[in-house]
Amino acid sequence: MDLQRSSGLLLHPTSLPGPGGCGSLGDWARRFVDRLAEAEQTWWQILPLNPPGHGGSPYSATSAFAGNPVLIDLWGLEKRQWLSADDISKFEADCEKFPASQYVIDQVAPARLDLVRRAAKKWRDDGGEDDPGYRAFCETHGAVWLDEFAFFSALKEEYGGASWQEWPAQLVRREPVAVEEANRRLSDVMEEIKFAQWQFFEQWDELRKYAGEKGVQLFGDLPIFVAMDSADAWANRRWFQLRAEGDPQAVAGVPPDYFSETGQRWGNPLYDWDALADDGYQWWVERVEQVRRTVDIVRVDHFRGFDEYWRIPAEDETAVNGRWEPGPKDAVFDAIRQALGEVPFVAEDLGTITDEVYALRDRQGLPGMKVLQFAFDGDPDHPFLPHTYPEWCVAYTGTHDNDTTRGWYEKISDQERHRVRSYFSHPDEGIIGAMIAGLWHSKAVLTIIPAQDLFGLGSQARMNTPGTAEDNWGWRMSAEQLEDNQSFRWLKQLTEQSGRNSQD
Repeated sequence: MDLQRSSGLLLHPTSLPGPGGCGSLGDWARRFVDRLAEAEQTWWQILPLNPPGHGGSPYSATSAFAGNPVLIDLWGLEKRQWLSADDISKFEADCEKFPASQYVIDQVAPARLDLVRRAAKKWRDDGGEDDPGYRAFCETHGAVWLDEFAFFSALKEEYGGASWQEWPAQLVRREPVAVEEANRRLSDVMEEIKFAQWQFFEQWDELRKYAGEKGVQLFGDLPIFVAMDSADAWANRRWFQLRAEGDPQAVAGVPPDYFSETGQRWGNPLYDWDALADDGYQWWVERVEQVRRTVDIVRVDHFRGFDEYWRIPAEDETAVNGRWEPGPKDAVFDAIRQALGEVPFVAEDLGTITDEVYALRDRQGLPGMKVLQFAFDGDPDHPFLPHTYPEWCVAYTGTHDNDTTRGWYEKISDQERHRVRSYFSHPDEGIIGAMIAGLWHSKAVLTIIPAQDLFGLGSQARMNTPGTAEDNWGWRMSAEQLEDNQSFRWLKQLTEQSGRNSQD
C-alpha cells in the first residue's frame, strides 16, 4: 500500500451541518471537502455508510452492502424534478424545532425517507425504470446484494419493522412458494428501494469525484461482523452459524476484562468460516469490492476477530462462558488479494491484542492504529505515546468510540493530567492543540483527529459511548464551526510545519 505522510479529519456524513435535521451528500458535504483542501488535509475519514439499524448505529446495519438512504441530498432529487422545492422547504422548516447540533434519528430519518420514496414514485410514474443508468446499476449489483436487500427491506416494512426472525415461518425459512408470492406482492416497493440505492451511490460517486479533484481521499470503515437483523444474515445464512429456523447457535462478543466482569455480548451472528472457505471466501470478496467502490482506504474493525473470535453460546445473557475459536487468519486476506489485487486496509488492532494478531497484521503488511488518549498510564514508553510510534501506523487523538479529547481531559485524574502536561510541556490552556501538534509531528505515516477535537469541543459532542444504546451517533457540526477560519488556518499551518501537507 502506497501511503504517504499525511493527515485528515474524522467526520461521518450524518454529522455535516445544514437544514433538514441530518447531514447529506449535497452542498454541505462539498463545502467540508473545500475546507479540508484549504487546510491541506489529504483524508476524510467516515464511519460505515450502510443503513443503520437499532439505535442508529452504522455498525449495526441492515445490510453490509447497501448505502444509507437518509444521506441522500433531497435537493439533488429536486434538480431531477422528482421532488418539489416546496416539499423540501416545508420539511426543512419542520426540522427547525430540533437542535441544529443534533441528528435526531428517530424523528428525522422517517420523514427524510418518506421524501425519497415520494421521489421514487414520481420517477416510476415518469417511466424511470427504463433509465439506462438505473438498469446498469441493477445489473451490476442485483444478484450480489441489491435484489435481496430490496426484498428484505420491503418485507421488514410490511411487518412493521419486526426482525426477520419474527416474520411468518415460511419466510423465515425462505420457502420458495412464500418467497415467490412475496416478491410479486412487493415488487413496486422493491423498485422504490432500489431507486433509493441507485441515487445514494450516484450521489456518493459524484461527491467522491469532487473530493478527488480537490486532492481529498476517502477513508472508509469495514465492520467485521454483520447485524443479526440484516439482509446478509437472512439471505445468506449458509455463511453464518445459524440454525434452519434462523436462531443463532452462538453469537459474537469479547471476554471479561478489566473494564467488564461479564465481558461484552454483542449478539452478532458468527461466520461459518469453513463454509466460506469452501466457497473461496466469495462473499467477503464481494463485500470488500463493494466498499472499495466507495472509498480509497479501508479500516478493518475488530481485526483481532480474523485471528480468533470469542464464541458465546446464544442462550447466554453474558459473555462469561464464551471461548476463543480460530478465525480464517491469512486465508481470507489472501483470497481478497487474489481476486481484487492489493486492497489498502488499516487494521483496527486496539484493545487486548495477542502477538499472533500482530503477526497476522504484519504478514499482511497492514498499518495498525495508535490512540493518544490511551497513552497516559504512567509508562514512559507506552506504545501510544507519540515518540514511540513507528512510521507504519495511523495515529489518532481518539476515535468515534472515545470521548472528545477535551471531554476526556476534563474527566481524567489530576495525576493523569499532570502526565499529559509534562509530556507535552504545556499548561492546561491550549493543551488539546498541543496534543494534536504532538501527533502531527510524530513519525506516524497518517494522523487523524475527530472534527470535534479541531474545535476543542467537550463531552456534549461525543459521537458514541460503547456499551450504551441511547443518545449515540447524533452529534452534528454547526455551520459556524465549518466556517471557523481560525481553526482551519491553524490546522493548515500545523500540517505544513509537520510535513503532512497534501501538496507534497
